[in-house]
Amino acid sequence: MGQKMKNIFKLMLCVPITLCALYLISPSLKLIIGLLPMDKCSLENANMLNLDNSVDASLDLWSRADVQTCTTWKAAIIWEGMFDPDAYDQMHRREGSSVALTVFAVGRYLDAYLKTFLNTSEQHFMLGLPVTYYIFTDVPEKVPDIKLAPQRSIKVMKVEKNSRWQDVSMMRMKTISDVIESDIRHHCTHVFCFDVDQVFTGRFGSEALGDSVALLHAHYYRLPKKYFTYDRNPNSKAYMQTGDFYYHAAIFGGLWKSVKALTEACYQGIMEDKRNNVEALWHDESHLNKYMWLHKPTKVLSPEYCWDTSIIYRSEIRVTRLMWAPKYYDTLRTP
Repeated sequence: MGQKMKNIFKLMLCVPITLCALYLISPSLKLIIGLLPMDKCSLENANMLNLDNSVDASLDLWSRADVQTCTTWKAAIIWEGMFDPDAYDQMHRREGSSVALTVFAVGRYLDAYLKTFLNTSEQHFMLGLPVTYYIFTDVPEKVPDIKLAPQRSIKVMKVEKNSRWQDVSMMRMKTISDVIESDIRHHCTHVFCFDVDQVFTGRFGSEALGDSVALLHAHYYRLPKKYFTYDRNPNSKAYMQTGDFYYHAAIFGGLWKSVKALTEACYQGIMEDKRNNVEALWHDESHLNKYMWLHKPTKVLSPEYCWDTSIIYRSEIRVTRLMWAPKYYDTLRTP
């Protein structure tokens, strides 16, 4: 009976992964997914939201009747056309908001992506606000020299290169938590954590700031929940039977206290899994989804904020603010 149950569990685990793989390689399936209806916001107006700040009350939830603009716990989901960018910028300048951007460029990822990431960030990310880039790399001397706007600076932090890319991804949680405690909390109000293999293409502004911010994964936001690739292994601390959305760990952020709490919890889950000889299905992303299920984000970013151009045209994506860079896994992830 024990072996039979193990086989059933393996089959259950493989179904969403197999469907996900088919989706990624099948243009026709992507087209069909794009036709699935989205849930809609149940609130009449933004005054009914659990507001992150006063300007959130100005969000026009029904300017985008084609998409879901709020969650069941009354957090806003930010789409183009819902907000006044000037109102957000003025409020955050008035309140003295400042942003730490963390990014890891380890091994070949530095040469492949970092310069473009930083240059495009200077064109689009939190313009008009103080921004400090925290760059974590194993080769600090190779960090490119970037021309920065006023009130923007770079801090380079040396980290060890792990032998497996999965460990680089997972162990960043501890590194981020540590640097928030030692440095960021003394200088910045907010933190945004990014993967380096991305390119800014449009405004990624202060409307994205909030207490706790998560991002809808571009490949999952239209899929039924049963196809979300949560970790289904009950032996993992990332185990989930269901959830709200599938969040992308390529971007997460919030007030420094919130990001510190998230990264600490994810790191603790990762380490407990290691002690039990378990590794979550999608590594730190699985742990992030578990945390966001238990501790709901106060603001959710639409897939505009991290879009993959391999997805067939979607009418609801009116702008792209950040895009996936080409992935060269075969060369970048080899020892």
